[in-house]
Amino acid sequence: MIAVVIDDLGVDRKRSERVTTLPAPLTLAWMTYADNLRPITQAARQRGHELMVHVPMQPQSESYDPGPDVLEVGLPTEELRRRLRWGLSRFDGFVGINNHMGSRFTADRAGMNVVMDEIRARGLLFLDSVTTQKSVAPDLARQYGVPFAARHVFLDNEMTVSAVRGQLAKTEAYARKYGAAIAIGHPHDGTIEALAGWLPGLEAKGFVLVPVTTIVKRELGR
Repeated sequence: MIAVVIDDLGVDRKRSERVTTLPAPLTLAWMTYADNLRPITQAARQRGHELMVHVPMQPQSESYDPGPDVLEVGLPTEELRRRLRWGLSRFDGFVGINNHMGSRFTADRAGMNVVMDEIRARGLLFLDSVTTQKSVAPDLARQYGVPFAARHVFLDNEMTVSAVRGQLAKTEAYARKYGAAIAIGHPHDGTIEALAGWLPGLEAKGFVLVPVTTIVKRELGR
């Protein structure tokens, strides 16, 4: 089984709309600070897609701006909760959160404790985009009993159609070897075009396209 997650949605409205028309079920992660998310996320759900909240978290490099209300190392607990709760109030019907950037924050146990405590209380899952190998998310998810999964393949570090196709082939190989794979991409033209050509042929290759929750449940059952 294969789950495809598309991050960074909602800011570029035109490309986000195109993503929602791709074959379902994809897992679509929407930027907390994008405008007027309720109509487009509701339409995505009606088309059979799964929704997540894409939460900005502090990266290692100060040259990257993850956006407003970012979760930062060293913030007081109540301010972290306020920022996270604001992000979780932007639309309805989501199954969990994943990190936007976050190579510094996801390695910070104090900050991630606050995140795990909040999403456990809400019955949400955490998908680790794995922007650092030092992430404490797997350990804390187990500790808090939060449903968890981690990204296996990034589709579009190189954004050409041919490069994305190559990463989709890697996703297939991973799924064949381990039984399931989670790939993360973004609403780039090359990614959308590659997925539009690849998704309709998945079943004929013996794969099942699933939402991330299906793989999370599989992991919990192991």
